[in-house]
Amino acid sequence: MLDIHWLQTFVTLARLQHFGQTANELHMTQPNVSLHIKRLEQATRVRLIERSPFRLTQAGERLLQSAERTIAELQLCQSDLNALNQLSQGTLAIAASDIISRLLLIQPFQRFKREFPGIDLTLFNTTSDQAAELVKAGKADLGFVMAQKRSEPLFYTELQQVTWCALGHGLARWQARAVAGLVDEERTRDPLDEPTLILLGHDTRTRALIDPSLPLLALPPCRIMEVGSVDAQLDWAEAGFGVAIVPDFSLHPRLNLTAPVTSLGDFPGTSLGYVVRQNQVLSRAIKQLLHWVEEEIQKPNPYLTKGMEP
Repeated sequence: MLDIHWLQTFVTLARLQHFGQTANELHMTQPNVSLHIKRLEQATRVRLIERSPFRLTQAGERLLQSAERTIAELQLCQSDLNALNQLSQGTLAIAASDIISRLLLIQPFQRFKREFPGIDLTLFNTTSDQAAELVKAGKADLGFVMAQKRSEPLFYTELQQVTWCALGHGLARWQARAVAGLVDEERTRDPLDEPTLILLGHDTRTRALIDPSLPLLALPPCRIMEVGSVDAQLDWAEAGFGVAIVPDFSLHPRLNLTAPVTSLGDFPGTSLGYVVRQNQVLSRAIKQLLHWVEEEIQKPNPYLTKGMEP
């Protein structure tokens, strides 16, 4: 019989290809890592690795495939067992982007800790694509995502329709200049007033969604300032460096924003929601957390009642 701990050590070693790093990651001693591999080779009666240089043997490659599937399935099984047992103790892993976690999850998490003190909340701060992958792999129990595509292993539930907004000074003025044909003249008089859009990088779902719609802004040729997070977009727009194109839920009252907000109703909307694995059993704790998140989403947002800046 193969011990699951031996398999976990073997899978980690195959990924890191280093005994010392494997020991550190698994909080073991290096001799114990070697002992696990030795016992696994004794149990299977084949050599699984070559040490100098490190590589898996053909038998090791074959075992790795089954070991990874076995460990993943046990993780999924444990998650469902926790849910069936109502999970009063243990860990609940959530995956979400930084802006979603900061603006929509903090208060629900606070309520969760009061209601379920025995459950340790783990947060993976990541992108929507990575959040979905973490749920698919069983490393996260729940993922909050934008614009989730159909994916067979995952079940997506929409929480809110998302529209787009422009935050920052200058949008109406730039549009008027483009209509009047005063682009070059204005830029010559005030080189610091070059139209600038503050956007996320091309490797994000948000950028892929809004790029086709940017011509709808009817702007003169403008500069694109790329940043790494929606938080950075808001900060740079508030500081007067340009206009940020952001999802509506990011304009949270708690941020005390002062720059003008323009609703971009012509931009195609998208959705914000959560993903779980197909047929995953949701515990009472997860259902309650989702209920609190829905309450947070439904709070009125005064920024979204503002119109085009004068």
